[in-house]
Amino acid sequence: MIPNNEHHDIPGNPSTAKSSKRKLNDRSKQEPLRILTDEQWQFWKHNGYIVIKNAVSKKQAERTANFLWEFEDKKKDDKSTWYTQARAEMKMKELAGTGMVEVYNHQHLWNNRQMPKVYDVFVDLWGTKQLWVSIDRANLNFPIREGYEYKGFIHWDYDPETKPQNVQGVLALSDQMDENMGGFQCIPWLFRNYDEWKLSQPKDRNRFQPDITGLEDKIVKVGLEVGDLVIWDSRQPHGIRPNHSDQVRIAQYISMMPAENHNERLRQWRINSWKERIAPEGYAFPGDPREWEKKKYTTADLSPLGEKLLGLSAW
Repeated sequence: MIPNNEHHDIPGNPSTAKSSKRKLNDRSKQEPLRILTDEQWQFWKHNGYIVIKNAVSKKQAERTANFLWEFEDKKKDDKSTWYTQARAEMKMKELAGTGMVEVYNHQHLWNNRQMPKVYDVFVDLWGTKQLWVSIDRANLNFPIREGYEYKGFIHWDYDPETKPQNVQGVLALSDQMDENMGGFQCIPWLFRNYDEWKLSQPKDRNRFQPDITGLEDKIVKVGLEVGDLVIWDSRQPHGIRPNHSDQVRIAQYISMMPAENHNERLRQWRINSWKERIAPEGYAFPGDPREWEKKKYTTADLSPLGEKLLGLSAW
């Protein structure tokens, strides 16, 4: 069981801290950026998200996608295998039917997490080298068809009123340039204007799901190519858009935040999750009742960087 799990009844990934005690990089120390250009940095600060092109190679992304088809026991060239009922109940109802793949510690997922370019961009955003990577899952978002409808949504995983210091990310494992295709969407306008916007909202509003009435034309549908990584500030309202195309949106969720070196219980949970292929527990994480990760696959090999990102080795 995850110690002191703050995400048992709310969104967010419990494999890392709910919010970092360290603030996101403001570049006050004038340290050079590893990946981002000055122009990209300004875009990040203004819009609350950034796209990193070719964060992993297309071949590596495609290998991960092929594994997800295998894990879900579906065939990409046989649509008759695509639409099946969920194996476990999703407590976070807006995610129901959106194609979450309950796999967390397979070798392909770790290969992407421990890519130096992926790590370096999170170093840029945090301003520290000492990071832990989230132990998160993947997504196969199928075209909508009768009987398997779902709506797009916009939400926060962290109450923006608490001004969380965190970031989130998703790696494209298929091309998602078509706006009609299920993929990442967000509202940079609301990210920038939250404090003013909230004054017009009821005090008992849902802190995790904004009423976006009147903001529909401000939603940005972010296009990604295979291997691209989009990262967003956790104060950014975001979500998955409905897939009205004939293509499958495939992705892996990847994020990093400052290592919790003092939190020995969480570090040990993370190590055990990797070693024994155990999923996080939480409001948005039902797990795989088949336990295929544990039964069919072996513990992932980690690079020296991967060992530090997990917490197995100290920074």
